[in-house]
Amino acid sequence: MAEDILVPIFVCGFLFVGMPWIILHYVTKWKTSATLTRDDEAMLEELYQLARRLDDRMNTVERLVRADHPDFTPAGSSAERTFAERTQP
Repeated sequence: MAEDILVPIFVCGFLFVGMPWIILHYVTKWKTSATLTRDDEAMLEELYQLARRLDDRMNTVERLVRADHPDFTPAGSSAERTFAERTQP
């Protein structure tokens, strides 16, 4: 008999108090952590500079290999070519 009264009370309490509380808690957590910190921006800038240096090095290596072997095609070029061949009708 007590179960017939307590279960609906707990369900209504959870639906109208518990769920909004949980949702609003995580919405505020999401809003406060959605921005980049200065450390994050510095790390992104460092990674970008590193990627540019690695790209320049790869271009240099490819240029040197192409000078020694005229029939050399970089892996990126052949991959792009095969992708273009697969996507054409």
